[in-house]
Amino acid sequence: MPLGTRIAAHLPYLRRYARALTGDQTRGDALVRATLEAALQDPSLQQRLEGGRVPLFRAFTQIFTRAFEEGDSGGDSLIPAELRLISLAPLPRQALLLTSLEEFSPIQAGEILNATPEQVQELVETAMAEIARQSATSVLIIEDEPLIAMQLESMVLGMGHRLFGIAATRSKAQELVAYGTPGLVLADIQLADGSSGLDAVDDLLAIADVPVIFITAYPERLLTGNRAEPTWLVAKPFREQAVRTAIAQALFFRAPVTA
Repeated sequence: MPLGTRIAAHLPYLRRYARALTGDQTRGDALVRATLEAALQDPSLQQRLEGGRVPLFRAFTQIFTRAFEEGDSGGDSLIPAELRLISLAPLPRQALLLTSLEEFSPIQAGEILNATPEQVQELVETAMAEIARQSATSVLIIEDEPLIAMQLESMVLGMGHRLFGIAATRSKAQELVAYGTPGLVLADIQLADGSSGLDAVDDLLAIADVPVIFITAYPERLLTGNRAEPTWLVAKPFREQAVRTAIAQALFFRAPVTA
């Protein structure tokens, strides 16, 4: 069975992880391709990848670590916020993303990172401490389900951020951003009146460069790697820790707008 067929089910989520880790779709997808290319050239790695998600993410981690340590001299694929990576070691962020966004157990994350479960927990705590020191910003929530919108609002406020507003439709989002620019957007894909959260976000991005986290029941549809796609994706039904982690990681790569 071809390598691509064996790991196809895991690739969308590796892309999600790679994009979240690097803060950029192009760079994240390039690292995923580099992982696959390394596997094609190494029969022993191909055999290990038959073990499923954990060895695939472990192989990716080795590629990412090498690129980070070497400064990734490829030039065009550099992370826009490359210099900011120095302010927070990659391992804590990897541990947090693996356990919260990708829902690996501490044991599995330890296998991926070549660490013990106890070390993984320490890394997660380090990352959470960094998150607690992040500057607050204003958050626009584009969501047509009132209960979900309220849950997201509570989460945002609990992290120390401010609510910019809640929009259940594209037109409402347009109305809100006519009076200012949020520092972050949390957006559903399908909205109440049949409009699209993607279109609502495009309206905003035409005005300002703002980090956006999409929350969708079908994340794999936006993780193909075949076109321009979102960097930040959280699957519905979501875990609060996954959303908190995505928010923190998105803001890590972008200087927040104080609206």
